Amino acid sequence: MNPNPELVAQNKQFEKQVIELAPNVYGAIGFAASNVYMLVGEDGLVIIDTTETTKAAENIKAEFRKITDKPVKTIIYTHSHRDHISGATVFAEGGSPDVIASDNFDSDLVEVDNKHPKPGKALMARTKRQFGMSLSWPDERVSVGVGPGDRPMEGMGAGFIAPTVSMTETRTNVTLCGFELELVKAPGETPDHLVVWLADKQILFCGDNFYSSFPMLYAIRGTAYRDFNAWADSLDTLLAFKAAILASGHTMPVIGADKVQQVLTDYRDAINHVVAETVAGMNKQLGPDELAHTVSLPPELASKPYLKEFYGKVAWSVRAYFAGTLGWFDGNPTNLAKLSPKQCAERTIRMAGGVDKLLSEAQQAANDNDHQWVLELCDHLIAAGEQLAQAKTLKVAALRALADFEINAAGRNYYLLSARELEESIA
Repeated sequence: MNPNPELVAQNKQFEKQVIELAPNVYGAIGFAASNVYMLVGEDGLVIIDTTETTKAAENIKAEFRKITDKPVKTIIYTHSHRDHISGATVFAEGGSPDVIASDNFDSDLVEVDNKHPKPGKALMARTKRQFGMSLSWPDERVSVGVGPGDRPMEGMGAGFIAPTVSMTETRTNVTLCGFELELVKAPGETPDHLVVWLADKQILFCGDNFYSSFPMLYAIRGTAYRDFNAWADSLDTLLAFKAAILASGHTMPVIGADKVQQVLTDYRDAINHVVAETVAGMNKQLGPDELAHTVSLPPELASKPYLKEFYGKVAWSVRAYFAGTLGWFDGNPTNLAKLSPKQCAERTIRMAGGVDKLLSEAQQAANDNDHQWVLELCDHLIAAGEQLAQAKTLKVAALRALADFEINAAGRNYYLLSARELEESIA
């Protein structure tokens, strides 16, 4: 396989290392999909986020123990995504540290609400595809977009500790192990985001409100609507701190006050641009399919390395904003009662001149490297239950070809794992 060279190059920033951000403040980078930060205080440690697996947490703890043997007194969750909360038991080491989170902490992958049905199986299947959980490294899963491709998977989700302290106020000042911290609610990638401000060292721990990629305004694993405007407003909140160091939940910290201001401003402006352009198109009665192919970042933003589409993607964001504000209906009355995929496929096949003719067109599209058209033609054959082996084989090859063009790690992983699953279904 030949993955997109830009994605391969981007992944080099995830070399495993513990970096000292300031005296007694450390970050573990590249050990897992998410970073872990350690504050070494007078009588113990404050840990900010804990990774997605107990094995990754163990690896990070071993490195931290080369620096200090003080006990962990407090764990802070910046938000509820599983890759930030699932190694807590490892850092607790059998003790009972305070675990701080926002009072609206609510994970879609832990603490299942038994009162109402949730699409848990669908969510897990799609999560595995987005992150390429069973793909090999480095040939298949070169990256997760905001984390290394070779992270350990043992103990996925196993080390979660429920929060014991809930932050109810928008801004809360706390003293933890001698550190004067401000915890600030800043909804972004999730509604329950907390950022942590260490004023005397000018360090802002921002969770997933910034990372070195276009933001994941919509995750293809399946998510509820992420409030684009709230995220942009929270970036204004982050800008107001005038931090000298921006410690992200993913990717390398940003060092230097001017650089921090620039990346946060560009991040905010990118989100606002997507919203403005999408709204303008919606007001012209354009649907999500049209807008996904026409909205793009202006060159001065698209050229920034931290806005490349390694993790989030503009087209996905456009569709998510449309659905999140106007719902599933695109305004075209044709789509109020569309034919089923099978009905549409059968009629398309008949119009094309039969199954063999449509299959021939798909094969020609493959020869022409028109891979997206291959997928769409093959989906008609699969929906109609015709020439399944040949159609699935062509689709598998097209998915793998698209994966190698894809700069977006989530998209690449989704293509590759879907190809494997489809290949395994061929009789």
